[in-house]
Amino acid sequence: MRIFTLIVVLVFGINLSYAQLFPNLGGQRAGISSLTFLKMEVNPRAAGLAGANVVLSGDGYSSFVNPAALDEIDGLSVAAANTFWFADINYAFLSVNQPFKWGTMGLSVSSLNSGPMEVRTVFQPNGTGERFYANYYAAGLSYSKQLTERFSWGATFKYVHEQLAELTANTGVLDIGFLYRLDVKDLRFAVLVQNFGPNSRLGGTIDQEDIFNTGPVTLEAYPAPTVFKVGLSLVPWKKEDGTQSLTTLFQLNHPNDNSENLRFGLEYEYRKLIFLRLGYQINVADQDFPTAGLGIRTRLGRNPLMFDYSLTPHRFLGQVHRVGLNFTLNNADRSNSN
Repeated sequence: MRIFTLIVVLVFGINLSYAQLFPNLGGQRAGISSLTFLKMEVNPRAAGLAGANVVLSGDGYSSFVNPAALDEIDGLSVAAANTFWFADINYAFLSVNQPFKWGTMGLSVSSLNSGPMEVRTVFQPNGTGERFYANYYAAGLSYSKQLTERFSWGATFKYVHEQLAELTANTGVLDIGFLYRLDVKDLRFAVLVQNFGPNSRLGGTIDQEDIFNTGPVTLEAYPAPTVFKVGLSLVPWKKEDGTQSLTTLFQLNHPNDNSENLRFGLEYEYRKLIFLRLGYQINVADQDFPTAGLGIRTRLGRNPLMFDYSLTPHRFLGQVHRVGLNFTLNNADRSNSN
């Protein structure tokens, strides 16, 4: 409890002094990128830890979180999650990952749908009776390789499709990450460059009964939402019998379209069955409250099944809920049983 209290006081103390100690670097770039859905967290575990995700242990979400951790899965892994965003917007994620002797491969897809929106024109500002949609899709191919006992790397290439009414755009982005492990307090250090790629430009033809919005449309090109992340984690407290532990996580994010921000996370583990999570973000607009999460580990036959839930409150827009399932076909357990 003393360690927990010290960490909480430290986090809030840093938050109060952040504006005085650090300039608002990058804040003037807010809103300059496209495809910003790629920055939305898909992993409920990571969301409960305020997005401190690059050092998390490998699971089915690693193809999005940090592909370097994919080498830690020990069997076929399938993960599915859904983010219940504001205004009835849903963001779904699915991945399938398989380790081989020469590395670990993964396939992932994500989809964000806005739901129906009113078509409005200059002459019919209350709506024409028609509907349009904003849809975003990403399909990823991941590869991870453990180079030494402590060091691994991984990459994910994502093909991204954007559709706004009749306008569309297609592009590709790359994630590349590195993960280093130490035996001292289970220390982990990770670096990730996420969503690195060319500019994206919407184009197409709008055909409406409005003289101001008819014919071919070509908009300006905007950069992908690239984020550079550095994180570390350690286990400052663990019971001698291994039944309980507390993990602390820290992460610095440097996005190309906003200010630098810090993420702090705490995860309490009980008998590798129940996981309680708490996180806090510093210098992230509209997110002044702590995040929280819950994980429950069970089994489907001899295979581990993980359920995760997270809650992310926003000051003005409300609350974001995330749920996910992560299933692993445990080859190690099967070989031992034989």
